[in-house]
Amino acid sequence: MDDIVKQAMAKWPNVPHCYGWLALDARGGWRMRDEAAQRANAPGDRLTNPALVGFINRNYLHDEHGNWYFQNGPQRVYVNLEATPFIARTDPQQGLVLQTGQALAKVERVFLLDSGALLFQAGEVIAQLDDRDMAQVLGMLELDGEPASDEAVMAWLDKGAGELALPWNGSRIALERLGAQDAPQRFGYRTIPSA
Repeated sequence: MDDIVKQAMAKWPNVPHCYGWLALDARGGWRMRDEAAQRANAPGDRLTNPALVGFINRNYLHDEHGNWYFQNGPQRVYVNLEATPFIARTDPQQGLVLQTGQALAKVERVFLLDSGALLFQAGEVIAQLDDRDMAQVLGMLELDGEPASDEAVMAWLDKGAGELALPWNGSRIALERLGAQDAPQRFGYRTIPSA
């Protein structure tokens, strides 16, 4: 957390929290949701200012109830999540990089959702793979040690037999099935924060 944020929190400890104004889309973009966007249930405008995006990334946290927020000085700006608290992109040097710019160091588990999305877990971090990288990662999957076709992956997802695995950083990680609607409860986050 930035020092300026800590100082503001100490100076103004009782600033009301903000809900509905900030969102994280499924491609890792921060979105400002003004009143019109909120009324229309629209995603909002994508934030592109590097200084603002960096400030949000450095001050992105969660509370004890699984609500994710941006600590904006003394105010918590709670974040609506289109997918998961983090979105991962592939990177040739670091493997996976989160929307915050941090590398996802050691992937421990990989989940294939019934919606077709891939989730990566590393410790407490849960990140959905950006859909623009799906073809690349799906092309790496193996079923029972052999390259897995798209049809084989779909059959496996539909409770087919065999072990679907992702070769990753010198190891093989067996994929697990998970319902898209079950992910928030399983990993303890809320997609729409509430007071």
